[in-house]
Formats: sequence, structure tokens, C-alpha cells
Amino acid sequence: MKKSLIALAVLGSVAGVAQAQSSVSVYGIADAVLHKDKDASAALTSGGVSGSRLGFKGTEDLGGGLKANFLLEHGFKIDTGKQGEEGSSFNRQAYVGLSGGFGEFKLGRIWTAYDDISGATNPVFDSVLSPNNSVWASVGYAANPSNGIYYATPAMGGVSGAFSTNLKEGSDNQSNAFHVKYEGGPVYAGVAYQVDKTAAGDTKFTRVNGSYDLGAAKLLAGYGNVKAGSVKTTDLSFGADVPLGANLVLSAGYASSKTDGAERLSGLGLGVAYSLSKRTTVYGGFLDTKNTGPDTRYGFGLKHTF
Repeated sequence: MKKSLIALAVLGSVAGVAQAQSSVSVYGIADAVLHKDKDASAALTSGGVSGSRLGFKGTEDLGGGLKANFLLEHGFKIDTGKQGEEGSSFNRQAYVGLSGGFGEFKLGRIWTAYDDISGATNPVFDSVLSPNNSVWASVGYAANPSNGIYYATPAMGGVSGAFSTNLKEGSDNQSNAFHVKYEGGPVYAGVAYQVDKTAAGDTKFTRVNGSYDLGAAKLLAGYGNVKAGSVKTTDLSFGADVPLGANLVLSAGYASSKTDGAERLSGLGLGVAYSLSKRTTVYGGFLDTKNTGPDTRYGFGLKHTF
């Protein structure tokens, strides 16, 4: 009896230590934008700057610098309350993994290594008012395929990289991607490549992004290339983020896209964002595009993180 009580006490203390070394948190973003396109009625849309989401993430310290991690992230539409993708509960991300001195390894539904780089230097906050998101072809990749495998290296001298792929199960397509990036002081540079393999053939995406922070302004630039069979598209963008005081940022940018045998698409965007607090931001601006359908868009939105 005494031995049993001692064993229970030991198990209880071990469980307490394990619990102390683990952490689970709930987080999310609620983002809604009211916008008006030319020759169209005003509309309320979810995710003007960031996709609305509710997530759960946790970490367990396994000792020796090794950690076990998980993340479950559900995307939803703040304007209707519906889920972001029908038939999928954690439609943005759902993975389990390990991290340590070797880097990070993940299994599940994960953003691709290309996606890590994709919007890093898009002007106008990478929002619905960003010209890149309206005219670029290189944003049309498979962003978070299911049955994914992802590995990211540790940073060495500011340089890091990542590789991702996914298993073809049933009717799933396959996406293979990698990136290399440098982050140091005022400089950011990233190169990414992804191949989406479908029944119709392969589509190859290349992205090169860079930024330089001058203090008074951050200069942004991007290049994209898409090859689908014999058809090639080239994307370009330039922009700047200008802080106007502690809480106000002005962002402007130009983007263009040219596909073989088609007219050049182009767009110019201008936006402002004002931080009401560390978690709440109001934003607004306009987007003017050419040869893309809606010529002009005005928008005003509110974003809250928790």
C-alpha cells in the first residue's frame, strides 16, 4: 500500500513537471473591410489585410533544446460567420512538429515554403488594396496543400531556408517548393520556387522579393515569374511603407503583369493604417487597375488580433 502511494506521488509530480513545461494558447484575427468597386454595389468582405482566423497552438519542452509543437488554425468569414473553406474545419493550417537546433520539421496542412516569401514585400499591407494581389499571376499557387511535409533550417548569419512538399493521396495535386532568405539589419531578401503538379500539367512559380529600411521609409520590390507549359508571365512591383508618427503608416505601390500574347495588367495602390492599440488597427485606401475588370476600388477596414 505504502509503495503504491509513493508511486502515485511520483507520477503526480512527473505530470506536474510535464504540465509546467507545456503551453497551449488560443489566438485569432478578426478583419473586415467595407469596399466599393467601380460599377458595383458596396460590399463587406472578410480579411482585408489578414484572413480572419481562430487558432490553437502549443509547445512542449522535451529537454535538450528539443520541442514538440502543434497548431490548429480555422479560417472564417467575419462578414457571414461561415467557415473559410467548406468541408474543412482547420482549413488554414493543421500540423504537428518538432523544433530544435536542427531547425523545424512539420507534418500536416502547412503553408508552403514559397508562400513564406510570397507576400513579404507586397505594398499596401499585402491587402485587398495591394496591386500585387489584383494583377499578379504569381499569387495563383497552391498555398497550403494537405498531407504536407515541411522543413526549415536554422538561421545562420541571417540566412535561412525551407523546403516543402505534400503526398499525393487520392485526387490531391502535389506542390514542391523551397525558399532561401536573408534578414539582417535594414535588409531583407528572399527567393522562392514552387512547382504545382496537376493532371493538366506542371505550373512553375518563381518569386524574388527584397526590401530596405531607410528609417524614414521602407523600400519594397518584387519579381514574379510563372510558366505553364509554353506560356510565361512576368510580374513586377515597387512600393514603399512610410511611417508618419508612432501609429500611422502610409503605403503605396505599383504592380504589373505581362503574359505572352496578352495585354499588360497594371495597378496602383495607396493605403494608410492607424494603430488604435497594439491589437487594433483601422486602415483604408484605394486601388486603380488597368485591364483587370474593376478599374477602381475604395476600401475601409478594421482589424483586431487576440
